[in-house]
Amino acid sequence: HEIERLTRRFTSDLLPVIGPKEDIPAPDMATNEQTMAWMMDTYSMQRGYAVPEIVTGKPISIGGSVFRHEATGAGVVMVIARACLRLGWNLAEQRCVVQGFGNVGGIAAHELAALGATVIAVSDVSGGVLDENGLDVEAMLDFAKASGSLERWEAGQRITNEELLELPCDILVLAAREDQVTEENAGRISARLIAEGANGPTSFEGDAILAERGIRILPDVLTNAGGVTVSYFEWVQDLGRLFWGRDEIRLKLAEKLDDAFDRVWDVSAERSITLRTAALVAGIREVAGALEARGLYP
Repeated sequence: HEIERLTRRFTSDLLPVIGPKEDIPAPDMATNEQTMAWMMDTYSMQRGYAVPEIVTGKPISIGGSVFRHEATGAGVVMVIARACLRLGWNLAEQRCVVQGFGNVGGIAAHELAALGATVIAVSDVSGGVLDENGLDVEAMLDFAKASGSLERWEAGQRITNEELLELPCDILVLAAREDQVTEENAGRISARLIAEGANGPTSFEGDAILAERGIRILPDVLTNAGGVTVSYFEWVQDLGRLFWGRDEIRLKLAEKLDDAFDRVWDVSAERSITLRTAALVAGIREVAGALEARGLYP
């Protein structure tokens, strides 16, 4: 019960700075639906009525949204699919490596396999597993869910996380932690395309080396935006007390990410800059346009 007490006390201290029209907490590493339920309940008890729109990532039973749990991982693959379309690649012919096999990496591996791609290697905290002929992703997900990790998974070849990053492949999904590709190993990365499912998995120095080598990076600010986008959808649903189905949310997410990707891709081509820089340029353009329209006050 210590985590619950800490969460409720932390939420109580946040009361002056959070609100449905102010800052809205959402889950990240080491938090889950239960954490968000405690936060929502603490805020609501202080207000004297239910306020489901105060947090996102809640259980569906108290105003959470379907598809929120898998949104980040599924969004990563939506962005990869859009990139393949613009590059003229057939996603079903690509060999993929996924670092991280949790809420983001595991879902991404599942989505890639469902679209026909060959997932040849995955890893979690226990290390990596490689099978050049393709892994049974669904069986591995079931195993990891039952046992907590892939440590005792027997099929395939065991490799280290470091070895996994340098495997020859078409698409490398970074869905673990920050600073996984650095100046130390960027020169040995063999992927043609890198998708950042985690926040900041490529260091500044590593990013420069990959750009110089012509390896495209789908940046985190765009690629892992599926989760925060569906958090927005959850907030909208709570405000209106109406709830959308899984297919509708998935379609809305794909539309948002496809549009964002196309704008970033076009800025990158127009200015001959990396997709990461283009994403920042596109974002700044949007904010600058809004600021210009509103003007200065007072």
